[in-house]
Amino acid sequence: MTLPLIIMLVVLVALLIMGTDIGPAMIVSGILYLLLSGQDPGLAAEAIMNGLYNSFVLLAVPLFIFAANVMNAGTISDRLMGFSLALVGRMRGGLAQVNIMSSLIFSGMSGSAIADAAGMGKVMVGMMVKNNRYPPGFAAAITGASATIGPIIPPSIPMVIYAMVSDQSVGALFLGGVGPGLLMTAALMVTVWIIAKQRNFPTEAVIPWRAYPLIILRGIPPLMMPAILLGGIYGGIFTPTEAAAVAGLYALFLAGIVYRALGLQTLSKIISDTVRSSAVIALIIAGAFIINYILVSEQIPNQLANWLQTFELSPLLFLLLISLLFLLFGCVLDAMTMLLVIVPIVLPTLKALGVDLVHFGVVVVVNMMIGLITPPYGVLLFVLNSTTGTPLKDIIREMWVFITILLLSLLMMILFPEIVLWLPRVTGYYEG
Repeated sequence: MTLPLIIMLVVLVALLIMGTDIGPAMIVSGILYLLLSGQDPGLAAEAIMNGLYNSFVLLAVPLFIFAANVMNAGTISDRLMGFSLALVGRMRGGLAQVNIMSSLIFSGMSGSAIADAAGMGKVMVGMMVKNNRYPPGFAAAITGASATIGPIIPPSIPMVIYAMVSDQSVGALFLGGVGPGLLMTAALMVTVWIIAKQRNFPTEAVIPWRAYPLIILRGIPPLMMPAILLGGIYGGIFTPTEAAAVAGLYALFLAGIVYRALGLQTLSKIISDTVRSSAVIALIIAGAFIINYILVSEQIPNQLANWLQTFELSPLLFLLLISLLFLLFGCVLDAMTMLLVIVPIVLPTLKALGVDLVHFGVVVVVNMMIGLITPPYGVLLFVLNSTTGTPLKDIIREMWVFITILLLSLLMMILFPEIVLWLPRVTGYYEG
């Protein structure tokens, strides 16, 4: 490790400690490295442009963010909650079960855990704590835990980023997320059922059967979105990036024309929020391209691969160790940084050990989603704290049981790769 690299890392950590956003911090420290090593600072711009040139799939990110924002602003989320209430409201802990089911359905449209927690989360927590039916900490905790399903069930923004970094099929990764997403949903629902019985949480009022046709009819248009997206992708009608554009247009059509719940002022705010969120991600991507160029020029990935191979680790043991590493990083780093900086470092080792990269991709995304709800810096903890007003200590106290259940689900995905790979293989979309 050279002196310029050491100085770059020290400056990067110092900037983060001072509260600088991760994107600008990586760009500044990367340019500093180029200056100290006697290289042209213009290489930073070249690294960014080269990284973007073959990354058409990145266009899907702002488009999925736009679709999620439109659905949160319109009445689509409310209709999905009504549909979920009809499905699982009769179960013990009914509203908590509705919370999980709504996240599962919403995840097939937005691809973002934060969009799920910030959108439906505020409404769901408000419903659950009304008349002291559920403790605020529990309501916020199950909202955060269920929101982690969002980027696992397709479409998924993190999986789009991982596909770009690892050169894997977006379609195979999307299909690979279905099994794990359903496993996480089932695990959370069983956990809530047990807790609800122990703590005597209420069931919801029985919905008369005659009301079901109208509820289903109201839910069909939003539920068509994942069918259109996945059917179009796997039917060869459009690419994942084009599917993101279709998602945005369909959400706009539903909220603006069908439901008439989207005015020009609201649309303007949606576009503004989308641009801001996309700009933050773009800065992280730009910084990551520079850092990756530096790490490759320093031969860090290859040196790490050669060093790890001296331990003669089995693929399973390495996958368990790297999962532990990502869980630890997930407590302090955001998902995009880990995908764009850390994943490229370990890719040579994964390939050398013969680890399936589609399996690894889904596992690592699940890792990062658990990190979003893990103290001390889980992003979703702060999102829920700010949107619902629930004290962090109350959320964290209730969150540990859900973190444990999700970790057990993750362990099953690691030990039994077919949970991830069965659907891509049986559909003929992946032959790995």
